Amino acid sequence: MFKLTQLRLQSKRLLELVSLYAQRTQQRRQLAHLDQRALSDIGLSHADALNEANKPFWKE
Repeated sequence: MFKLTQLRLQSKRLLELVSLYAQRTQQRRQLAHLDQRALSDIGLSHADALNEANKPFWKE
């Protein structure tokens, strides 16, 4: 029983991590497509946006 509970917990954590990575990927793709006006509205330069967009999904 303990192993089953532990397996469920590990599976849940893995799914949460995959979900986080997918969210980062989507957000970075969207950031890469913002125009200069939108970037200015959120206080980022084009270079800042590209730098963030080019990060691997596993990096914050």
